[in-house]
Amino acid sequence: MAAEGYVPELTKAVSLLGAALVAVPLFRKLKLGSVLGYIVAGVIIGPFGLKLFVDPDAILHVAELGVVMFLFVIGLEMQPSKLWKLRGDIFGLGAAQVAACGALLTGAGVLLGLPPLVAFVGGMGFTLSSTAIVFQMLGERGETATPQGQRVVSILLLEDLAIVPLLALVAFLAPGTVETTAAERSQEIALAVGAIVALVVIGRWLLNPLFRVLAAAKAREMMTAAALLIVLGAALLMELGGLSMAMGAFLAGVLLSESTFRHQLEADVEPFRGILLGLFFLAVGMSLNLLLVQQAWLTVALWVLGLSAVKMLAIYVVARGLRAGHHEGLYRAVMLGQGGEFAFVLFAAAAGNGILDAQTNALLTATVILSMVLTPLMVLLMGRHLKPPAAAHDLTDVEAANGLHGQVLMIGFGRFGQVASQSLLAHGINIAIIESNPDRIRDAANFGFKIYYGDGTRLDILHASGAGHADAILVCTDEATTTHHIVHLLKAEFPLVKVMARAYDRGHALQLIQQGVDYQLRETVESAHVFGEAALRVLGVDEDTARSVAADMRRRDIERLELQVLGDVYSGKDLLANNTLPAAPLTTPRSEGQVIDTAEPKPER
Repeated sequence: MAAEGYVPELTKAVSLLGAALVAVPLFRKLKLGSVLGYIVAGVIIGPFGLKLFVDPDAILHVAELGVVMFLFVIGLEMQPSKLWKLRGDIFGLGAAQVAACGALLTGAGVLLGLPPLVAFVGGMGFTLSSTAIVFQMLGERGETATPQGQRVVSILLLEDLAIVPLLALVAFLAPGTVETTAAERSQEIALAVGAIVALVVIGRWLLNPLFRVLAAAKAREMMTAAALLIVLGAALLMELGGLSMAMGAFLAGVLLSESTFRHQLEADVEPFRGILLGLFFLAVGMSLNLLLVQQAWLTVALWVLGLSAVKMLAIYVVARGLRAGHHEGLYRAVMLGQGGEFAFVLFAAAAGNGILDAQTNALLTATVILSMVLTPLMVLLMGRHLKPPAAAHDLTDVEAANGLHGQVLMIGFGRFGQVASQSLLAHGINIAIIESNPDRIRDAANFGFKIYYGDGTRLDILHASGAGHADAILVCTDEATTTHHIVHLLKAEFPLVKVMARAYDRGHALQLIQQGVDYQLRETVESAHVFGEAALRVLGVDEDTARSVAADMRRRDIERLELQVLGDVYSGKDLLANNTLPAAPLTTPRSEGQVIDTAEPKPER
């Protein structure tokens, strides 16, 4: 009987994990982002889908800890010195955007027929962008640390701070609210300040000694427990002080950002953060009232599109008014154009104080959720326009590639290409070298190299560089995607020219083999073999044995690579996303360079 009582709860846990495991990889593969995958999965298993869950609020309260932990991890990356540098953006740019968006959205709410007080609450709720969604997208796009990403972070921090005075204002404006005395207000302020001071004192003087004791005790599980205690304790302390739980966790992260245990803390919290944040997005999807959306679809659509358009316009105008470029203004507008999770907190407080009725609260909540759903789609549709414009290169004293006729064409002259070119030059081979980085070209000129400026991903540049006349083309570019694109152009336009390419890793090497390159070499594999052989000699292994072991490791590595190629061919696996099979024989003679020649390995001295 006891076991039967746990079946429904276990079913819920399995359905949550199963929905996430199916939806998230699918949406990421479709380049729609994991956030949208979680939300759609929540809609499907929620009370208006398969009805596996009937109370999304219960899950949402637990899942809010995901946002708390998320901000703690962000705080760990924000040293006080970095945060101090952002003070102008936080309190200047952030405050300007909140004020402008709040005013315009309140006006838009009035135009949509809402009473002024309701329009104010709805407008200010929609002003608070989704910290969880935006941070997740910044992380997935690798833009958290970029200058424009840091300004977005600053705005989000100010918006998170704004929820505190907004909640106080809602309580003050509520119908029939008893006027708070000066003594009570002073007590509330003192409590909030006391909570912050207590957190600072604990973070500065108590936490590092605690972690040193735990590290000395070598109690790994206690380190994890201490990390969770810090996050949840900081959140609880701020909540008791009348402040935001998420802001408390963020401040705790900032205070520990310069600790020697910072990376350990991040590693301990990360698994919980990821699971709970995913649970938060699932709960957001469950909270979407599909019946209400169906019944009042015209109203909801008008609110979503109208409020989103007004907010995006306000963000863009503020950005341009504060001297941001068109690109960055558009970037902020698209990334921050939605409502966020703190809107739910504000709406719940307003409903509890009699400002919002149940119908209006549900409509506003649905509007915010749908705006959150639309954001990843907007980012996807506007992806090309959101990329930073390419920096204009200073081509002074740099000669562009034009009419080159080298026996060998080398594309890319970084650390790999520089070493690879030396043997050819020493043997008197005529090499034409192109590089897309002007600074690298100038540096090479100081050492007597003649390098031409040219982008190897452009077909016209390849023609101008003599690709059609070369005996061999060496692709030595740094990035795997760039190499892949260049090889694709070369094999399509110059199929008779031998192509040799630098591979990033084994997966990239397999792609290059599938593309039919005549030779590929993983950028670190040979140096790693030589390093391992040298390590054996240092440890006392005689030179012949060390050389034999290294040669055997090379042979095994080659065999594994060839087996992988055979497996991919016979399984029909598409490594290139265009269903092309290897153009070169799988058993290309080693002398032709399909794989590394290991007959006589010559270790570096």
